[in-house]
Amino acid sequence: MGRKEFKRYQMVLDLQQIEIPEVRLPDGYHWVPWRSFLNERHAQVKWRSFRDDLDGQVFECLRDVDGCRRLISEITRQPTFCGDATWLLSFQQDPEWPSRDCGTIQGIERSGGFGAIQNVGIIPEHRGRSLGRALICKSLVGFQEAGLPFASLEVTALNSVAVGLYRSLGFEVTQVLFRDAERGRVIEGSRRAPEPSEQKLPAR
Repeated sequence: MGRKEFKRYQMVLDLQQIEIPEVRLPDGYHWVPWRSFLNERHAQVKWRSFRDDLDGQVFECLRDVDGCRRLISEITRQPTFCGDATWLLSFQQDPEWPSRDCGTIQGIERSGGFGAIQNVGIIPEHRGRSLGRALICKSLVGFQEAGLPFASLEVTALNSVAVGLYRSLGFEVTQVLFRDAERGRVIEGSRRAPEPSEQKLPAR
């Protein structure tokens, strides 16, 4: 059997040329800012968001809760970790009920003035409410406040909903690559410039 590969887009947004939309959450949802003791909560949301999703097929660690714990620990230990771009979303149906986490996003500063978005996750039962857009906008504001001129992310090309969302916010494809589904590693020699049709993907 041949190796399974996934086409991925690297996308970039010029934070100096856009006005980030105001973030308004639906009733019952609220933000939880980054704190070091929240690693486990981020890991649980990440796992529940990706374990049965397309990205869970691309990255083995996202299919396993311990893998998600290791991943969030690695992200937050980096010296360029950006806490202002890292958020949880929580939902409380009634003031007398406990809150339940339902969304996660993390940010890292990369060389060249790039704020790199990591793993935008919304658990399945809370999708379809523009929460992914809200998470991204909240993270982008954090990058701007940190003085970063650009934001970047990577997305599986088959994930047309996510690609359309990023395009609608102004992200453009700057590079195409392929990852090995077994380990999630970039396949050597697979990086290339996008074709014109890939650079101008229609927003959904």
